[in-house]
Amino acid sequence: MRQEIRDTLKIIPQGPGCYQFLDEKGKIIYVGKAKNLKKRVSSYFNKYQENPKTRILVRNIRQIKYIVVNTEEDTFLLENNLIKELKPRYNVMLKDDKSYPSIVIKNEPFPRVFKTRNIVKDGSKYFGPYTSVAAVDALIEVFRKIYKIRTCTLSLTPENTAAGKFKVCLEYHIKRCDAPCVGLQSSENYNKNIAEITEILKGNISLIEKQITDEMQHCADSLRFEEAQRLKEKLFLIRSFREKSQVVSNIHYNLDVFGFTQAENSAYINYLHVVNSAVIQAYTFEYRKKLDETPEELLGLGIVEMRQRFGSESKEIIVPFIPDLKLTGVTFSVPQRGDKRKLLELSEKNVKQFKVDKLKKSEMLNPEQRVIRILTTVQKDLHLKEIPWHIECFDNSNIQGTNPVAACVVFKKARPSKKDYRNFNIKTVVGADDFASMAEIIHRRYSRALNEGASLPQLIVIDGGKGQLHAAVNSLQKIGLYGKIAIIGIAKRLEEIYFPEDSVPLYIDKNSETLKLIQQLRDEAHRFGITHHRNKRSKSQVVSELDQIKGIGKETKKKLLSHFKSIKRLKEASEENIKEVIGKSKGEIIWKWINGKDN
Repeated sequence: MRQEIRDTLKIIPQGPGCYQFLDEKGKIIYVGKAKNLKKRVSSYFNKYQENPKTRILVRNIRQIKYIVVNTEEDTFLLENNLIKELKPRYNVMLKDDKSYPSIVIKNEPFPRVFKTRNIVKDGSKYFGPYTSVAAVDALIEVFRKIYKIRTCTLSLTPENTAAGKFKVCLEYHIKRCDAPCVGLQSSENYNKNIAEITEILKGNISLIEKQITDEMQHCADSLRFEEAQRLKEKLFLIRSFREKSQVVSNIHYNLDVFGFTQAENSAYINYLHVVNSAVIQAYTFEYRKKLDETPEELLGLGIVEMRQRFGSESKEIIVPFIPDLKLTGVTFSVPQRGDKRKLLELSEKNVKQFKVDKLKKSEMLNPEQRVIRILTTVQKDLHLKEIPWHIECFDNSNIQGTNPVAACVVFKKARPSKKDYRNFNIKTVVGADDFASMAEIIHRRYSRALNEGASLPQLIVIDGGKGQLHAAVNSLQKIGLYGKIAIIGIAKRLEEIYFPEDSVPLYIDKNSETLKLIQQLRDEAHRFGITHHRNKRSKSQVVSELDQIKGIGKETKKKLLSHFKSIKRLKEASEENIKEVIGKSKGEIIWKWINGKDN
């Protein structure tokens, strides 16, 4: 496997999207969809492919590109668009390039409403395409039942109707049609129903929801529960029918969409080319800043380059802000809502993902770059004087006041330095006093560090709120280190950060790398301390039970525990078994002790 592919597999996101495989000439040879891009794309390379055609495909892959979307439904639609536009070589052999159905309101007198896969430019209105055929069928059936739209193909012109050329059919007799063919329903009344259907197909389904709900209630009141259940199922399908897609639209757009984001030294631009309301091209690239170029200048350069490269002549360009560019006959717009806004959001989603992926790839090549970035962020967020290369975190641990211990974990360059971890048995504090325990371990830790000339951290993290932090600060003051080492406390309830001499906590973004690092420190200190506490408590229980038996020394206890593993198993053993391990005389002592305990 090529290194470029390995790197891509490490950073590819886990959300829904479409992926493209390119050959050594940079030509797209396969397009696929996935509800989890990382799992699906990785599966081509981490297992043996049974299908020989797939093995050939994998051997020819030299580069992987992908487009992220918001829903699994959009992956179907985008894949369909890309295959039709790009006609990749291996999709012809491996996939069935089918079209998805739309709903048409036919441009004719007394318009019909039906499902179709063929788009004819005759003035009719088309809605879709849709991935759920069942939902389309259910919706059309509801239209026919509630609005009584006609299903016949008769030419219901005013002249034909007036001439009496038609007769009513079965649909009229079963009350599924109001017979506009013989003039029993006016054009105005019929078109009013069509207007309501149009609104529903645009996404305004409240009208039909109310009618179906009313009919459901009527059926239930009339004890027609099976019919009410069928209406309920239809209502559910209608409500889930039209997830507003960002990949296709009801309105026939032909436009270009550009998303933009930037870093300190780079600008990133995503380009979506939309033809007949479908995204058929997506491309993201990076500009390295040379001078102090503005975002408006950089976006303008990107627009010109992409339109030339892909031969776009779209008269409308959707942008996040107006670029420093003028194109004859072309309008720029910054949409605030609607389908065009959703297209812009899709473009921005992809350009942000591209930026994150570039950063991850860069950090894979230079791991120290990631460390510097994270710790620089920590320094900025916590207002530290210097980068915290060395961080120490403290946590107390006691259960019902027994065996109080504390833990210190050490992170160097944002990574655990386990050889520097330390456990503390609390010596001067009686009972469960977390504040006094924290004061003791901070004093012991840094007094010793000063005496031995050991390196000191740039940041101390206390697992606790204002009380524990105040106790730790008092200890640092006594040994003259307060002000020389930054110290904070993190409270568990809302993950708020406390600073000395400041009663108002700092709330850091839950997704920030600073908070994630502090949480990792806190969780590691808690884990390390709890493990030590359990070991100590277990050891004290074993010692206390066997130490009270007269005539049983250290070596005998060692043999017993080595053989039986626990006091419980020892008590369950037979007298003969015990004597085999430690001899007859000592075995009798243990046996009497066990029986005495049981009595």
